[in-house]
Amino acid sequence: MPGSLEALAPDEVYAALGTRPEGLSELEAQARLRQYGYNLLREARGRPLLLKLLANFTHLMALLLWVGGLVAFVAQMPQLGMAIWLVNLINGAFSFWQEFKAERATQALKKLLPRHARVLRGGQEQQVPAETLVPGDVMLLSEGDHISADGRLVDSAELQVDQSTLTGESRPVRRTAEAVQAGGLARPELPNLVFAGTSVVAGTGRAVVLATGMHTEFGKIAHLTQTLGEALSPLQREIEVVTRVITLIAVGSGLVFFALAIGLARMPLAEGFIFGLGMIVAFVPEGLLPTVTLALALGVQRMAGRHALIKRLSAVETLGCTSVICTDKTGTLTQNEMTVREVWVGGQPFRVEGVGYAPEGAIVGSQGASTSSQVSQDLQDCLRAAALCNNARLLPPGEGRPRWSILGDPTEAALLVVAQKAGIDPEVALTESPRLRELPFDARRKRMSTVHRMGPAQVAYVKGAPKEVLGLCTYLRQGGANLPLTDDLQAQVMAVNDGYARAGLRVLAVATRTLPQGFAPFTPEALEQDLTFLGLVAMYDPPRPEVSEAVQKCHQAGIRIVMITGDYGLTALSIARRIGIIQSEQPRIVTGLELDTLSDEALRALLQEEVIFARVAPEHKLRVVAALQQMGQVVAVTGDGVNDAPALKKADIGVAMGIAGTDVAKEAADMILTDDNFASIVGAVEEGRTVYANIKKFTTYIFTSNTPEAVPFIVFALSGAQIPLALNVMQILAVDLGTDLVPALALGAEPPEPGVMRRPPRRLSEHVITPGMLARAYLWLGPIQSLAAMSAFFWLFWTNGYWGQFLGLPAEGPLYQAATAMTLAAVVFTQIGNLFAQRTERTSVFRVGFFSNRLVWVGIATELLLIVAIVYVPFLQGIFGTAALAWQHWLFLLVWMPVLLMADELRKWVVRRRTP
Repeated sequence: MPGSLEALAPDEVYAALGTRPEGLSELEAQARLRQYGYNLLREARGRPLLLKLLANFTHLMALLLWVGGLVAFVAQMPQLGMAIWLVNLINGAFSFWQEFKAERATQALKKLLPRHARVLRGGQEQQVPAETLVPGDVMLLSEGDHISADGRLVDSAELQVDQSTLTGESRPVRRTAEAVQAGGLARPELPNLVFAGTSVVAGTGRAVVLATGMHTEFGKIAHLTQTLGEALSPLQREIEVVTRVITLIAVGSGLVFFALAIGLARMPLAEGFIFGLGMIVAFVPEGLLPTVTLALALGVQRMAGRHALIKRLSAVETLGCTSVICTDKTGTLTQNEMTVREVWVGGQPFRVEGVGYAPEGAIVGSQGASTSSQVSQDLQDCLRAAALCNNARLLPPGEGRPRWSILGDPTEAALLVVAQKAGIDPEVALTESPRLRELPFDARRKRMSTVHRMGPAQVAYVKGAPKEVLGLCTYLRQGGANLPLTDDLQAQVMAVNDGYARAGLRVLAVATRTLPQGFAPFTPEALEQDLTFLGLVAMYDPPRPEVSEAVQKCHQAGIRIVMITGDYGLTALSIARRIGIIQSEQPRIVTGLELDTLSDEALRALLQEEVIFARVAPEHKLRVVAALQQMGQVVAVTGDGVNDAPALKKADIGVAMGIAGTDVAKEAADMILTDDNFASIVGAVEEGRTVYANIKKFTTYIFTSNTPEAVPFIVFALSGAQIPLALNVMQILAVDLGTDLVPALALGAEPPEPGVMRRPPRRLSEHVITPGMLARAYLWLGPIQSLAAMSAFFWLFWTNGYWGQFLGLPAEGPLYQAATAMTLAAVVFTQIGNLFAQRTERTSVFRVGFFSNRLVWVGIATELLLIVAIVYVPFLQGIFGTAALAWQHWLFLLVWMPVLLMADELRKWVVRRRTP
C-alpha cells in the first residue's frame, strides 16, 4: 500500500490508490479481488479437538496410571487394573469437560465485521458483500454504519467514529478528510483514517479502501492472537514435577522391594513381581489427580460467586502466584462514567454532588448552601450554554436499560447531567433555542461551536480547552453583567484551571457571543472571536469506590500493578495516584511511540521503576507483557477491547471484562469478570492462593497414608514372608480412591487462612512437594500411622489366641481377612485425625475451629460409611478380601483416632516457638 496517505489532499488520494471519485468499475473490482483476496480474516489452524481430548489422557501422571493398570492385568489382578484405568478415564473426561472451550477469537472478530457495505462502483451506489471489498473501493459512510475495511477519508461532514473495539477508549473521535502530518501519531489517532470493525456514531463521509482482510488493523490483531501458543500454567508445570517425584519414589521402591522379596523372602518370581507392584501401588497416590481437578473445580465455583468466571481450570491456581497485574484504566479502575465535580462561574466555585449519568445530586456553592432550586444566573447561563453546545443524549432507565445511559461522547453527556442537576432540561432548551449551525470539534482548534436562534437574535456557544477559549474572549460574565476581561481576571481563570488540572480533573471552558444582525460567514475565524467567558466545568471519570482498597491489598500481597492504557498519560497518572497505584513522586510516563525506541534491555530496566504506559497499540501491550514474563514475573492482564486480545492470550492469566468486553477479548481470556471490577481480580487472586495452599494440604494428607500402606510390604519382606501382608493391593486402592477422596476434597475446600493476602506471591521455584512436607508425611505422621495400623493387625490376632506371636501367623482364611480389615480400618480411623491436622500448617486447629468447614464432616461420614461397607457387605468383602469385625475391635480403633492430630499439634507448637 502507498505510504503517507494521511498527508495527501483528498483529490490526490484517488490517484495514489489507483481509483477515481466514481469508484472502480465492476471489472476492476473483480481483478483486484483476485489480486488481494477476499476481505476476510484467515483462521489459523488450531489443534484438532481429538488431540485436545487425548492430551487429558497422555500427560505424565496419566501415563503412569495406564502402565500401572496394565501391570495389574499382566499380574492377573483385573479388578485392580480396571479400577486404576477407570480413575484415569473419569479424571481425563472431567478435565476435558471443564476446559472444553474451543478457540473462537477469530470467529468473534468476524462477528464484528459487517456483512454488507455501501460503495460507489462505476458512479453508482451499490450494496455489496463486505468480503468483496477491495483496495480502491469508495465506501459511503453514514450514522449507524459499521466500517468493513481500513480507508482514507476523502469527504466528511461532522463525522464521528466509535473506535472502542480497536483502541479500548469509549470516547467517539472526530474524523476529517483533510490532509494531516503524522507528527508521531499512531495510526488509530490519525484523524483522516477509518478502520475495519469500528462504527459511525454521527455524520457522513466517503473513504477509499486502503487495506482489507488480514492487512487491516483488525487483521494484524487477529494475526498476533493466532500466533501466540498456549503455555503451560504454573500448576501444570508443578503437576509434572510432582509426577516425576512420585514416579521416582514409587518405581524405585517397587524395584528395591521386588529384589528384597526374591532375595530375602525367597518368593517365586511371579509372586515377587506382584509384591513389587504392591509397593508401586502403595506409593502412587491414585486419588491425587482427581482430587486436584475437583479442588480446582470447587475454586471455579467459589470464584463465580465473587464475579469471576474461569474458563481454564489451571488458571485458578495461576492467579495465586500472580506477581504483576497489567490493567487498563477505563471501565476497570474507573466507572467509565464522566462526572462533573466542579463548576467555576462569575468568580465563584460550585461543587457538584452525585456520580454517574443519573441526574441526581445538588450543586453546592462555596458557602455550602444548596443551589439546586435557586441557582445563580451566571451558573444557569454557563450550564445552559454547555447543554446546547452538545451532541450527546441522556437515556433514562427503561426497557433493556436498568439505569441511566448515554448516546454520544461521555464528556458531553456529563455536561447534560450537570445541566439537569441545575434544573435545565436540555430538550426544552433546544426547543426554545433551535440549533442553526455547528462548527464541529477540531483537534487543532480544540473547541466546538454551535449557533442558535434566540428570539430575533442569533447566539453562538463555544466550549473547549480553557486556554484556547479564554484567548478568544474579551469579556467575563459576572453577576449577570459582562465585565472586560482584564489580565488579572484572565490570570485568575487560569489559576483556577491549573488547580483543577492538578487535581486530575478534565476542564472545559464555556463562552458565548451574540452575533450581529446578518452575520456571515459562519467560519471559525469569523465566529469564534469577541467572546464572553461564562465559566469552567471540571469533570472526571470516577474510580470505582472499592478499587482503592483492592489496590492496597495488592501492595500488601506483594503484587505490582502496571497501568497500560490508550488514554493520555496525565489523565492516567491522576487516576493512578488517586487509587494508590503510583506512590513515587515522579513516575515515568511512556507513550507507545517512546516504547518503539526502547530496546528489550531498556524496557526491562524501565519496568524496574514505577511506570505508566499511555497511548499504546496492541503490539506495545504485548511487548510489555512479554518483557515482564522474561523477568520471571507471573503476569495477569485485564482488557475489554479487540486491541487487548493478543496481550490477554500472551499473559499467564488473561482477564476480560464481562459487561463492556468484546467477544474477542472474552474468547482470548482465561477469566471473565462479570462485574468489570478490578476488586474482583484481587478476590480471585486470594482464591487462587487458597487453592494452592489447599493442594499442599491434601497432598500431605494423601502422602501420609502412603507410609502405612508400604510398611506391611516392608515387614513382609524383612521377615522372609513369615509375617503375612497386613494389607493387600485392593485394600490400598480402597484408601487411595475411596476413603481418602472426599476428605481430601474437603481440604481442597478450606477457606482462606488469615494473612493469605499479606504474603508475597509464590515463587515459581517453590514446589508442592518440599523436603519439609515429605518429612512431615513420611518421617513424622506416617510412622505413627504405620504403628497404629500394624498394632491393629497384630491386635486382632492376639485377641484370637495368638498372644505374643509375630511369626507363623495364618496368611489366609477368615481370621487373616479380619486382620487385614482391621489394618485397613486403622488407616481410615487415623486419617480422620490426620484430616484435622492438615487443615492448618502452623496455626492450631483448635483456633480455626472444628466446624468452620462442614465438608470435613461430610468427608468423615463418607469414609466411615465406606469402611463399614467394605468390612460388612459380602459383595465388597469378596473384592477387597475382608471379613467382619467385632464391636470391641472398633473401640480399639477409636483410641487411635486423635493420635495424629495431637502429634501434629505438638509439631506446630514447636514450629511456632522457633519461628514466631
